[in-house]
Amino acid sequence: MEKAKLTYNGMTHEMPVLVGTEGEKGIDISKLRQVMNLITLDVGYQNTGSCTSSITFIDGDLGILRYRGIPIEELAENGSFSEVAYLLIYGNLPNKAEQQLFSQRLTQNSMIHEEMMRFFDGFPPTAHPMAILATMVNSMSVYYTDYFTEDFQADTFDLMAASLISRIRTIAAYSYKHSIGHPHVYPKRDLKYASNFLYMMFDSPVNPYVPDPDIERALSILLILHADHEQNCSTSTVRLVGSSMANLYASICAGICALWGPLHGGANQKVIEMLDEINKKNLSIKNCIDSAKDKNSKFRLFGFGHRVYKNYDPRAKILKQYCETIFKKYYYDDPLLAIAMELEEAALKDSFFIERKLYPNVDFYSGILYRMIGIPTNMFTVMFAIGRLPGMIAQWKEMHDSVPHKIGRPRQIYTGSNLRHYVPLDER
Repeated sequence: MEKAKLTYNGMTHEMPVLVGTEGEKGIDISKLRQVMNLITLDVGYQNTGSCTSSITFIDGDLGILRYRGIPIEELAENGSFSEVAYLLIYGNLPNKAEQQLFSQRLTQNSMIHEEMMRFFDGFPPTAHPMAILATMVNSMSVYYTDYFTEDFQADTFDLMAASLISRIRTIAAYSYKHSIGHPHVYPKRDLKYASNFLYMMFDSPVNPYVPDPDIERALSILLILHADHEQNCSTSTVRLVGSSMANLYASICAGICALWGPLHGGANQKVIEMLDEINKKNLSIKNCIDSAKDKNSKFRLFGFGHRVYKNYDPRAKILKQYCETIFKKYYYDDPLLAIAMELEEAALKDSFFIERKLYPNVDFYSGILYRMIGIPTNMFTVMFAIGRLPGMIAQWKEMHDSVPHKIGRPRQIYTGSNLRHYVPLDER
């Protein structure tokens, strides 16, 4: 094993260098404080590995994303969302018997407890769907006690995982119906995962919903592309909360709350708002590019660049191609797609973006496709949460399977006051 050496104050400490299966290297500093009374400082954990994982591999320089070793391009072209969910959680694509059992569990767990409906009645119509989603997921630990446990047990975990993946779409659809004052629509047992969600979202006595295979496939692809993305903000939150032995529902609730932020799951909403502003104000593409480069300008170009990718986000490539294909097939004319493609073309020719390796990311095209499907803007982050759920569950399971299990406990560099003493109020 390779070693790295750190010399400080006359002392030298050797640390093992861990090598991943794709050649990634990391220095194990876990005993640094114990040996040398030092910690490392890495604000935002931009260069810190919190775990070893066999779930997702990303090479940001080459634009590679793989789930359990399988390229995202292959999964998006050939896989179903339920297959990908199984792959992430259990490590391999399901065989026929495993797929049948998993699908059966998803179907059997699509309904939510009728008593939970009272929660929806208590939310104001203005409540954000993400707030409702997080609350309802956390409440599942109260209503589904038959296979709920605070400890990790494989037999109950399988049921909890299927229950969460199935019911999150029902909760999401109900939250939307509640926000527009429409009655809830119960799920159907004969519909697949994506089409069942669309049915619960859009069916009504006035306009019955008829499943469209192309629209269903578009939604499945979006969910697959969001299913996992290594140790991002929300996934790391799930791991950190779960490390305290908090139950799966509570851990996922925390992850959903972390995903809510505009710098994370809410980014595609920002893209749509930006494109809409360009369209309504009839702004020129050149002025937008120039403004994006100007530090003093209030204009922000959302959907470009990524913390991980220093190449074209492979998910954005897939979505761009799919948008072009399905829009032509349905003669769907969205001016925002034309604006997005013009922006991309201009940015990729501009030295400012080329030198900084700012390429379109998944958020740049996902919102446009959601619009075409009919998903309202305030539901975009909810859709992200539905897609990311299998990855969160897989990461939670992997953490609990690891030996030894350790609770997350980051350190800090204290910069506050030195020792001082309490002063009575009348002497201050």
